[in-house]
Amino acid sequence: MKRFLFFILALVLVFSYCSAGCVASDDGEDVSAAPTAGAMDLDARGAILIEASTGTVLYEQNPDEPFPPASVTKVMTLLLVMEAVDAGKIKMTDPVTVSEYAASMGGSQVFLSPGETLSVEDMIKCAVISSANDAAVALAELVSGSEEAFVSEMNRRAAELGMQNAHFENVTGLDDTTTDHRCSARDIALMSRALISHKEILKYSSTWMDSIRGGEFTLTNTNRLIRFYRGAQGLKTGSTAKAKFCLSAVAERDGMTLIAVVMGSPSRDVRNEETKRLLDYGFANYAVFSSEATELDPVRVPGGISDYCRVGYDGISCVVSRGEKNKIECEIELPESLSAPIVAGEVLGRAVFRSGETVVGEVPIKALEPVGKITFPALLAKLFRALVLG
Repeated sequence: MKRFLFFILALVLVFSYCSAGCVASDDGEDVSAAPTAGAMDLDARGAILIEASTGTVLYEQNPDEPFPPASVTKVMTLLLVMEAVDAGKIKMTDPVTVSEYAASMGGSQVFLSPGETLSVEDMIKCAVISSANDAAVALAELVSGSEEAFVSEMNRRAAELGMQNAHFENVTGLDDTTTDHRCSARDIALMSRALISHKEILKYSSTWMDSIRGGEFTLTNTNRLIRFYRGAQGLKTGSTAKAKFCLSAVAERDGMTLIAVVMGSPSRDVRNEETKRLLDYGFANYAVFSSEATELDPVRVPGGISDYCRVGYDGISCVVSRGEKNKIECEIELPESLSAPIVAGEVLGRAVFRSGETVVGEVPIKALEPVGKITFPALLAKLFRALVLG
């Protein structure tokens, strides 16, 4: 009886331990408190979380309904400016002369005066760090000649990016007089992903304080996450009476970059907290698995001009759950021999990446060189060389 009671007690202890709910990840970090998607009911009109390198959606809440985006509009403004820089249309050192119209912008501004001149780089800093409407308009006029022409380019670029619910009426996000200036959370994620592909923008969006006019005017970042969230790199805040409080936030940890978009929160503090919840969820639950381009052992080609063909596969990157990242194995599916002729780039097999029975990604294995079919004279020459050289 004592042995029986001891056995029952041991079972109870084991069951209690297994039910405690604390799970450690492979790197030893306790992830028992990791938030789950089902637990999030964000205080926002719309929201989305994506992984930047792949565009994988990790969480969404009413992601496709369009709302006024306020100054998050400037993500698209800055994207077109950075593309103009990359295309050589303008240079960071070019002077930008402020027009009467640009100087008249209200809301967030750096109080540019008509006729004042700043460099393109300083104007970008003003638009990114201080969300300056006057600087945004000055940049638009430099690139396209007028705000109206620049806005046409914004809508054209939005269509190219697949921003299905976006429509821009100005370059600032000021919406007192607009009638149909809108973006969805998904739209903002798409243009934010395009903007951060220009790595230089992160240098400005991750800056807490800077200055212009030789240090006479201080710029302070409107994005408080830059100071108070580990890994935050930007990107753009916005708020108006119509839009409420919006944010497109970029953060990087452990080689993974996330973009979190929150639209229409009731206050700045709520917006920031909901954005942090989104980012915390992503970093706690996901990781990026990457495999570099790999050349495999060459494969025999009977009847080919060459005896072997070089083969390999391109690199792959995909989002997996954090616990899966270090458990992924690659399975090569490739014939033991190939038939000539073979064209360079021809798909010959595939590399499959699995976590247990789950396929997390695959990539084709291709010929890295052509191999022609051997002709009868070439075969005789090959046999002769073999006999002579022994």
